[in-house]
Amino acid sequence: MLKDTNCGELRSADSGRKVRLAGWVHRRRDHGGLIFIDLRDASGIVQLVLNPENAAAHAAAHRARIEWVLQVEGEVRNRDAATVNPNMATGEVEVVPTTVSILNEAATPPFYINEPVDVDENLRLKFRYLDLRRPEVARVIYLRHEVVRHIREFLYARGFIEVETPTLIKSTPEGARDFLVPSRMRPGSFFALPQSPQILKQLLMYGGVEKYFQIARCYRDEDTRANRVAEHTQLDLEMAFVDQEDVMALIEELYTGIAQKFGSGSLLQAPFPRIDYQDAMNRYGIDRPDLRFGLEFVDIAEPLRGSGFQVFAGALQAGGQIKAIRVLGRADMTRRDIDELTEIARSGGAKGLAYIGFTPGELRSPIAKFLSETEIASIKTLTGAEDGDMVFIVADQPAVVARALHEVRTSLGQRLGLIPEGVLAFAWVTGFPLLEWHPDEQRWDATHNPFCGFPESSREHLQPGGDPGKAASFQYDLVCNGAELGGGSIRISNRADQELVFSLMGHSPEQQADRFGVVLDALEYGAPPEGGVGAGIDRLIMTLAGTENIRDVIAFPKASSGSDPLMGSPTPVDAGQLEELGLLLKPSAPQA
Repeated sequence: MLKDTNCGELRSADSGRKVRLAGWVHRRRDHGGLIFIDLRDASGIVQLVLNPENAAAHAAAHRARIEWVLQVEGEVRNRDAATVNPNMATGEVEVVPTTVSILNEAATPPFYINEPVDVDENLRLKFRYLDLRRPEVARVIYLRHEVVRHIREFLYARGFIEVETPTLIKSTPEGARDFLVPSRMRPGSFFALPQSPQILKQLLMYGGVEKYFQIARCYRDEDTRANRVAEHTQLDLEMAFVDQEDVMALIEELYTGIAQKFGSGSLLQAPFPRIDYQDAMNRYGIDRPDLRFGLEFVDIAEPLRGSGFQVFAGALQAGGQIKAIRVLGRADMTRRDIDELTEIARSGGAKGLAYIGFTPGELRSPIAKFLSETEIASIKTLTGAEDGDMVFIVADQPAVVARALHEVRTSLGQRLGLIPEGVLAFAWVTGFPLLEWHPDEQRWDATHNPFCGFPESSREHLQPGGDPGKAASFQYDLVCNGAELGGGSIRISNRADQELVFSLMGHSPEQQADRFGVVLDALEYGAPPEGGVGAGIDRLIMTLAGTENIRDVIAFPKASSGSDPLMGSPTPVDAGQLEELGLLLKPSAPQA
């Protein structure tokens, strides 16, 4: 046995123990006679102290360099009080080796492993096996393991069974693009990698499984972002004979436990608040609001309908909105900050950002001269502004107002230090519309997925002559700190309703049979009422770890470009493989 003890587990109670350790040289300090080595393994770090009296061990330590692999046998002893390191879990002890064996030497790493320094992402990913040794990276990977284990144990205890579904499935071009896999045995035909196990988990419910879950790998051929990658992991869960409250209660219990066990701070509110979709859009301009701070939107349109200020009057005449954000005590905000916020509003589609600073005795505002005293007083009353406060205003079409003011609100929260660290603000967003109109395609589309159920009261909106945009749904999303962590719904459980929704989305009977025939047929054989959720593991770990980059929580992520610097992929394949698959590549366009 090369080791019988883990470096990071040694404590004061182990003083006097003989131990055998193995790990990497994290740091080495040569003080002439004494040599100090911080030895690191997956559990943590412990200090070794070598003196010249043990010539062989001292000589090996003298040779050792950063990231060399050592085996050590020695005795644990308590440090002197003056040398205790309170910043290390093992800081009260050290190991005095009797033997030091060099198991392997190491080249100089391309970046520091023993210091939390910024490193170019592509370099980190090219040498990801070294990056994983960095304690701050290793902690997140271990956190992910512990959270997934907690999820599994929680669901096992509640009667769920874990079922693996295929990763080679039928392509159903809805939403994001599929990753396609050519079939060698059926040339010209393709499998797809699943964007989610949605259809398969519904079939499990129809098959009588009742309580299913899976830690599922999912794939979407889309551009990467800070919080989105082409290949991700999600908790996929489905339950039969349940309603919306049953699913939400289970997930809330699970995530409350995760937050309390693994979160670095506190829950803002439990039980989680429920926010209606339209209310979220009205107050925050987004369906995944960050509830850690205020700055909610206020509708100030009514007293401005007859305003002589053409920007406001014109917006309302065109069916638009006028909304405002009150910022306490910031009437003296610098011109530079106001200009930067204006550019942020413009990036959200607004033509500009109006403001009124209620400074004592006067108004700080370029638009005040266009407004009557009554209109200004109404704005002050509706927003609750007092002397010393700043009010920002956007007037435009509803979608633009929502997007622009959301961006301004987020920026203000960050700039003014309003977002508390360590707080987890979970909430449920419910009451989503079932369908939304896509003017470019001239058709209705599902706001989430086409299998989402709807209340009986919405049926009239789905009939000929109705307004499908008014139909509500049984969709629910779990959000936290401004990010969507997961979503689900109670599914449609009869063929007629499922065909109705498909038809409204523009799918002909032939397309329905080709793409979703297995679901439609299965619905005729006694499908139970059922629903579930798909919740991103990666985003959950991002939230717990306090990082904004999804690649920080994945062991072997792709780069932001979508490529894999570690393996050097994607790459061309040889002509023989293409011929075997019956594929012929189209020549690339010549470079200019």
